[in-house]
Amino acid sequence: MPTLYYSPHTRSSRVIAQLMLIGKLDQVEVVTVDVVRHDGSGRHDPSNPHPEGKVPYLVTDDGTGIRESAAIMMYLDELFGQPLSPAIGAPGRGAYLSWMAYSGGVLEPVLVAAFAGLDHPAIIETFRGMGELSAVLEQGAQKGPFLLGAELSVADILLASPFQWAPHLLPDSPAIKAWVDRVDSRLDGAAIAAYEASAMAQLTAQETA
Repeated sequence: MPTLYYSPHTRSSRVIAQLMLIGKLDQVEVVTVDVVRHDGSGRHDPSNPHPEGKVPYLVTDDGTGIRESAAIMMYLDELFGQPLSPAIGAPGRGAYLSWMAYSGGVLEPVLVAAFAGLDHPAIIETFRGMGELSAVLEQGAQKGPFLLGAELSVADILLASPFQWAPHLLPDSPAIKAWVDRVDSRLDGAAIAAYEASAMAQLTAQETA
């Protein structure tokens, strides 16, 4: 059974959402760990094997460590029969891979720069800015209802997730907002919130023990 190192209210939450959606959460061992958070709370948890103490981190049955959300989510989707992605070689597979790479290669750097108030030519030249990001997402959302067309994919869960935890970064685009809402509607928000609350309570209990 693969082991997922997870912490509530972090990027690892989207992996929990994926596993819940496909009904496979019970087939992955989830280890809740602490992480250092933006407000200074949390800690470097020695039980977390991620080289930088981040989450998510997945350890496969053969002991291989997988880092980065996109890689972990693709691995789990493939492990459980690809319920949320086009099959290898199938139409739409190339677009799917492009979106998965775009998430970590462009979307997150641009959003982090916007969140931090960074405006430097090197950032714009390399990743572009919020305007370009919005145009790309809007074009994908307008093809809809999801990024690959009629079916929700891992790419939707991955790329919509930053706007779920940081809605102030959501572009002022009706098409993008509607797409994020459609992704939200497919996920069990109440179950995810309950899982996160339980995990946070577990961490709080460990800190006070």
